[in-house]
Amino acid sequence: MRPHIELGGIDYTILVVYFLFVLGIGWALKRYMKTSTDFFLSGRSIPAWITGLAFISANLGAQEVIGMGASGAKYGIMTSHFYWVGAIPAMVFVGIFMMPFYYGSKARSVPEYLKLRFDEKTRGFNAVSFAVMTVFSSGISMYALAKLLGLLLGWNFHVSISVSAVIVLAYIYLGGLTSAIYNEVLQFFLIVLGFLPLVFLGLKDAGGWSGLQAKLAVVASSQHNLVGAPYASGAWSHSWSNMASAAANPMGVEWFGMVMGLGFVLSFGYWCTDFLVVQRAMAADSMASARRTPLIAALPKMFFPFLVILPGMIAIALTYHSGPGGFKLPPKDGSFDYDMAVPLMLEHYFPSGLLGLGLTALMASFMSGMAGNVTAFNTVWTYDLYQGYLNPGQSDAHYLAMGRWATIGGIAISVACAYVATQFNNIMDMLQLVFAFVNAPLFATFLLGMFWRRATGHGAFFGLLLGTGTAALHHGLTAPLGATSLFKGCWLYALTGGASDALKTGGWHQYPSEMAQNFWTAIFAWTVCFVATMAISLATRQRKTDAELTGLVYSLTPKPREEGLPWYQQPAILGAVVLAMTVALNLIFW
Repeated sequence: MRPHIELGGIDYTILVVYFLFVLGIGWALKRYMKTSTDFFLSGRSIPAWITGLAFISANLGAQEVIGMGASGAKYGIMTSHFYWVGAIPAMVFVGIFMMPFYYGSKARSVPEYLKLRFDEKTRGFNAVSFAVMTVFSSGISMYALAKLLGLLLGWNFHVSISVSAVIVLAYIYLGGLTSAIYNEVLQFFLIVLGFLPLVFLGLKDAGGWSGLQAKLAVVASSQHNLVGAPYASGAWSHSWSNMASAAANPMGVEWFGMVMGLGFVLSFGYWCTDFLVVQRAMAADSMASARRTPLIAALPKMFFPFLVILPGMIAIALTYHSGPGGFKLPPKDGSFDYDMAVPLMLEHYFPSGLLGLGLTALMASFMSGMAGNVTAFNTVWTYDLYQGYLNPGQSDAHYLAMGRWATIGGIAISVACAYVATQFNNIMDMLQLVFAFVNAPLFATFLLGMFWRRATGHGAFFGLLLGTGTAALHHGLTAPLGATSLFKGCWLYALTGGASDALKTGGWHQYPSEMAQNFWTAIFAWTVCFVATMAISLATRQRKTDAELTGLVYSLTPKPREEGLPWYQQPAILGAVVLAMTVALNLIFW
C-alpha cells in the first residue's frame, strides 16, 4: 500500500472553508425557491456571463479533470480532439442554430422539446434513457471523488461515497439549479487557480515542451500497437500526424473514426442534446443571452487541454523516466491506473497550502459534475416522467416537493453506479460509452427533427429505439484489446461460449482501445437511427401542421434578430472568431 498524502492544517482549513461556502450558497438561496420554475430553471433570470461559466463548469467535473488527465497519460495529446474537433464546433453550432429552438419553444427540458416536435412516446423514451445516463455520469464523478478521499485521508471507499453524496444532496436540495449554477461559477475559478501551478511546475520539471516531447518519445517506443511494433516517436505529442491508421496511435482510431465518431456524433450529440448543459443556457435572462452562453463558454474551453490533459502527459513521461522513489503511476489490470495521474501529480509537486488549493479544485470539479447531473435528473424526472405519466394535474407546490425527493433518489442511484465505474482504469472510457448509447442516436433524431419538417413521431421513436439497440448489439459483440470484464463488451457474444474466451478474442471484432470501440459504437448507433428515422418517416403520415411546427423546425421558424447588439455580442461573429482560433490550435499541434 502506498502512503497517504499528508495534509497540513492550512490544507484542511481551505477544504473546510470551501465546503462551508458551498453549503452556505444553497442555504442562502433556499428562500428564493418558491416555484418549480425557480427550482428547476432558476426563473430564467441569470445573465449570460454567469450561464456561460456554468455551461462550461457543468461539464468540468471529475470526468474532465480526472478523465482527461487520465486520457492524456493513456492516449497523449490526441485527447485534445475532445476539445478542438469535438466540443468547440459543437458549442458554436448549439449557440447559433439550436438555442433558438430550445429557448424559444419555452420547453422546460430536452425531452419536452421532443414531445412538442414529435410525440409523447418519443419524449418518454428519451426521458428514461437520459435519466439513466445522468445517474451513471454522476456515479462516475462520485467514484472518482471516493478514490481521491481514499488517497488523501485513507478513508474507506464506501464511507467516501457516502460523504460525497451527502454534500451534493444538501446544497441542491436547498437551492435547486440556481445553487448549482452559482457554485459552478465558483468551482470554475477554483479549478483554474488550482491547476495552473501544477501545469507550470510539471512542465518546468519536464524541461519545457521540447523536453516533454523527448520524454514522450521514449514512452511511445516502449509501448506496442496491435501488430507488435512500437509507436512512432510523436505518437503522444502530435494530434493529427499519426492518424493514417488505427495501429499508428495509442487511441487506436483512424482519422475517419475520430472525425465522425468523436467530432460529429459524440460531441455534437452531447453539446446539442444533453440537457445537463442545455439547462444552463435555458436559465439565461433572454434569447440573446441563451445564444451567447455556449459561445462565451467556448472561449476558455478551447484552452482547457493545457490545464487538464498536459498534467496526464507529464505523469506518463515521469513514470517512464523517474528512478526509484520518483513519480510513478500505480499499476492496474496489467497497465496503469491512469485515473490517479492528476491526484498523484498534486501530491508530487504541491507543498502544504498550495496542496490544499489543488485538492479543493479537485473537490470542486467532482461537486460540479455530480450537481450538474443531479439537477438535470430531477428536472427530467419531475416534468417528463412524474408529471407527464405518473401523476399529472397536481399543484406547482407538489411538483416542487417531488423535485426535492427526486434529488434524493438521483443521488441514491448514482451511488450504485459509482460501483460499476470501478471496472474501468479510465473513467473517460466509461463516460463515452454511456454517451454512445444515449446521445449518439438522439443527435440523429434532433438533426432530422429540427431541419426536416417531414420527420414524424413514429420515425423518431422507432429510429431512437433501433439506434440504441444497435449500440447495445455492437457493444455486446465487440471488445477492446486487453478487456477483463464483460462491462467492456462481448457480453452478448459470451452467450455462445465462455466469457474469458469471448474477451480474449474480442468477439465479432477486437478494437485497439476502449475509446476506439466507443467511437464506432456511436457511429453505428447514429447511422442506424438516422436512416431508420428517415425511412419510417417517409412511410408514415406527418400528424403535425406547419403551424404546430413553427418554432420547432428551422425552415418554419423566424430567425432571431440581433439589431442593436455590439459586434462582440452577436452570435455569428463570436462563433466565427471561436472557430478560427480552434483551427489555429489544430494546426499548431498537428
